[in-house]
Amino acid sequence: MARVISVCLPNWPIDRLRRQAGDITASAEGALVLAGRVGNRRVVTAACDVAQAAGLRVGMAISKAQALVPDLDVRPADPQGDTDSLERLALWVMQRFSPIVAADPPDGVVIESTGADHLHGGEAAMLDALLGRLTLSGITARIAIADTWGAAHALARHLADPVYLGEPHETRISALPLSALRLSPVITAGLSDLGFETINDLLTTPRAPLTLRFGPELCRRLDQAMGDCAEPVTPLRPAGLIETRRSFAEPIAAAETIARFISQLVTDLCLALEQQGLGARRLDLLCWRVDSDIQTLRVGLAAPQRDPKRLTRLLCDKIQTLDPGFGIEIMTLTATIAEPLVSRQTSSLLEPAASDLSGLVDALANRVGARAVYRLTPVASDVPERSVARIAALAPDQGANWPNHWPRPSRLLPRPEQIETMALLPDHPPNWISWRGVRHKVCRADGPERIFGEWWKRDAELAAVRDYFRIEDEAGERFWIFRAGDGEDTATGSHRWFIHGIFG
Repeated sequence: MARVISVCLPNWPIDRLRRQAGDITASAEGALVLAGRVGNRRVVTAACDVAQAAGLRVGMAISKAQALVPDLDVRPADPQGDTDSLERLALWVMQRFSPIVAADPPDGVVIESTGADHLHGGEAAMLDALLGRLTLSGITARIAIADTWGAAHALARHLADPVYLGEPHETRISALPLSALRLSPVITAGLSDLGFETINDLLTTPRAPLTLRFGPELCRRLDQAMGDCAEPVTPLRPAGLIETRRSFAEPIAAAETIARFISQLVTDLCLALEQQGLGARRLDLLCWRVDSDIQTLRVGLAAPQRDPKRLTRLLCDKIQTLDPGFGIEIMTLTATIAEPLVSRQTSSLLEPAASDLSGLVDALANRVGARAVYRLTPVASDVPERSVARIAALAPDQGANWPNHWPRPSRLLPRPEQIETMALLPDHPPNWISWRGVRHKVCRADGPERIFGEWWKRDAELAAVRDYFRIEDEAGERFWIFRAGDGEDTATGSHRWFIHGIFG
């Protein structure tokens, strides 16, 4: 079942203007509108939230808007710049979320997410990650996912707040207004004059009179939204993208045949990459079926590569996820992300070859997801939960060193858990602890190790301290516990006890 994500950017022209650097950066606190021309009239084409709260609307005359808000900031609209920036945003989404992405002017992006959600932890996690990235970039967005482009487009603009996860065969679209069908304003106005208000009103009306009066666009949009008519997403392909393509006189469907042509595509792509001194970091295989459906395979690499055997093996390992249907008639292989790759000697008689883990990392990452393959690196912080960070498996260290003054547990809990205990303040370890309903008598203890809060990050840590102890119970289990506070001054902490780690 196909799944399509629609990203609605209601304030895209305003967000784009505010993200631009330099003197034209607009303040987020003042009222800002963009002005364009409709005939001889100068009207508002976009308005920020502050301007909308003051009563300004798109289509209002600029003279009237300035009369309502005397200190109104008016900037010229740039429709072509908005469209170009929307395509760049779609390219950014394509590189990070799905191989089939297209701009949906004037205020959106559409994503064919079939088969890509598992790489991000599911559809809900994928939508949250996409929304988080856009929000951090200063872009207001509403996102919805559904079975069709038309349904996702409608849900994103009328029900998403700010995310809407549409179920298969979503039925709530029938209650939406006619404007959700992406019809021209003339058709929408004509339907309103006839008394039509929602999509459900059209579903219960004979189609012949509607087509005779409004043309084929109305029924076509209705069928696309309800899934009765195909509407494939044509993927964005900017200039300069390295791509190879194969068209077949007869459709192919056998796994062995698909693997053979994948090998040919990879060989041609590696030759093109070598001519430009590049290596692929991400490959997208798109297979057009005879029914216009597009099947996709995405392969990521930990380091730039152009080894045909390795790339072919990674792609062929995923052939079983393809559904050829009645046959594949076109296959394209694209290096979505390519980076410089300089040829170098792998080994010599004087210096043995260094171990290359990129092949193992690539195989694991493409099987379980890139986020599931990582390594830990030290961070310059004495606070235990901040002293370790996850980075990519082959990424360089961040420059900090592992602490060597006090032993650290082999297993650090995701967050400290409160325990019950009894101890003599201020510096004595506890006599026993009770954690998760189990009581442990303390036989040996070492500490305290005092760790101060990082006052330069939060005011609440200005006087905060923790006193850590290593303890061992009668069964030989060793725990890492701490008391919040110095045991004397309540301003330094609550004096409650927590367990933070377990020694192996």
